Amino acid sequence: MRSWNGTHVLVTGAGGFIGSHLTERLVELGAKTRALVHYRSDGSWGWLDRSPAKRDLEVVVGDIREQESVAHAMNGVDIVFHLAALIAIPYSYQVPASCVQTNITGTMNVLQAARSVGVQRVIHTSTSEVYGTARAVPIPETHPLQAQSPYAASKIGADKLVEAFSLSYGVPVVTVRPFNTFGPRQSARAIIPTIITQCLTARVVRLGNLSPTRDFNYVRDTVEGFVRAAEAPEAIGRTINIGSGRETSIETLALMVAELSQRTIDIARDAERVRPAGSEVERLVADTTVAREVLGWEPSVSLEEGLKLTIDWMQEHLDGYRPGVYVL
Repeated sequence: MRSWNGTHVLVTGAGGFIGSHLTERLVELGAKTRALVHYRSDGSWGWLDRSPAKRDLEVVVGDIREQESVAHAMNGVDIVFHLAALIAIPYSYQVPASCVQTNITGTMNVLQAARSVGVQRVIHTSTSEVYGTARAVPIPETHPLQAQSPYAASKIGADKLVEAFSLSYGVPVVTVRPFNTFGPRQSARAIIPTIITQCLTARVVRLGNLSPTRDFNYVRDTVEGFVRAAEAPEAIGRTINIGSGRETSIETLALMVAELSQRTIDIARDAERVRPAGSEVERLVADTTVAREVLGWEPSVSLEEGLKLTIDWMQEHLDGYRPGVYVL
């Protein structure tokens, strides 16, 4: 493991769900941490406003879509963790151009700035959605890429830019491909907060398709995967799945949350929440061989443990959610 003391790092998307947890972990490790957060007119820094680590951060307000903004944030940086993205799949149906601008142009800006500055490493965030419905399981990093939503298409574009900058210019990059991360602070647009908030406040839990399966990972483990990707010498130039290798259907997940919450629920199919048939990714489960062999990483928190931790946190923060309201 490397020593993080004195290492200058930049986290883009630092005010978000995974970004805020990663930022706190880097501060804990002793890194000199700069957080790039999206400009908000109220001056807020997202989840970093409530973070105990905010006193030890340098926060830069900007926009990932603006090249000068990114270049300014990257000045003097050794390692870049690029997490800034527009991530909501249903929302991407409505604003595909915004996905392209944020996810593709934003990644281009990060790569260009990293090349100019000469950073030691860029850790780029991909997503399991780029695989589409699994053609074989578990899914290795060599699985064909299939864009079943505008969001997935924009992330494939970003991933290919990272690959191109590595091969064409020698930019030292690692692409981390998390499967479905969950935990405290996640927004209601994701399935686990959707289930938990409804389960805690109502008898009927309204969901979309119940049969798709996903590979769920607690945020602490995902963050550790990012840290290992920045440390392992053999990771440069690689794409690496971060997943548990465990497959769980949405229906099973809802029943697990109900049991852990000690609630009795009925599950109702809500037509508004159902994705277009061709866009629904039916099956995702990670092959984690590369993560184990290259990073020495494997998850330490089980799905049940992670769900209980998340339920407990959400019970204390329900005022920040609108249970039952469909969030894009």
